[in-house]
Amino acid sequence: MTPEEFTASLAALQLENTFNPYADRCLVHDIPGAPRTRRGILLAMLKAAGEVEIDALWIGRDLGYRGGRRTGLALTDDVHIAAHAARWSIPARRATLGEAIGERTAAVIWAVLSQIRSHIFLWNVFPLHPHEIGDPFSNRSHNSDERRIGEALLMQLIQMLRPRRLICIGNDAALAVRRMARTEEIIQVRHPSYGGQTEFLSQVCKVYGLRVTHSRENSAQGRLLA
Repeated sequence: MTPEEFTASLAALQLENTFNPYADRCLVHDIPGAPRTRRGILLAMLKAAGEVEIDALWIGRDLGYRGGRRTGLALTDDVHIAAHAARWSIPARRATLGEAIGERTAAVIWAVLSQIRSHIFLWNVFPLHPHEIGDPFSNRSHNSDERRIGEALLMQLIQMLRPRRLICIGNDAALAVRRMARTEEIIQVRHPSYGGQTEFLSQVCKVYGLRVTHSRENSAQGRLLA
């Protein structure tokens, strides 16, 4: 599968109680042409990733309403979209209106990623934003049908990028990956939400040979040292 075919498959997904950032425009928060902007950024990243050796695919659960719903990028909010694009040497602009919105999980993820130079591609088990019925600005876990759709796409992504290892962020990601992975090394780390931030930082820093210390001034993310 080519990056163009993969992106087109994503854009074609239409599922109940989900927002597809590659096909749908949020009339509250998105600029005109937002789906096209998000598709273009993802496509450029996939092409760039296909030109290098990928150290790891970091895999989360699904897009959140403060993060990936707005950016179309896993584990990435408005605040970090420029940093994400810069890792692949591509241009990017926000697809949303107003001030940049931050997401706690993305802040912790990028506190670590900013210290790592390896080629890492970010993805989720379910690549869309699942929300509660009638409340598009809420988060819910993907269901079993959505998981199967996401796992098929994840397998295609793994085959396309051929990462050396798969780093699963949280139990949901780990369960899905262990059902489908073949030869790749699998590493599970704690999800940084719901009190898991310290353990997540410690585990990822161990994988990448970083030191993490915590201070009162920067307790939300920790202080990372090479």
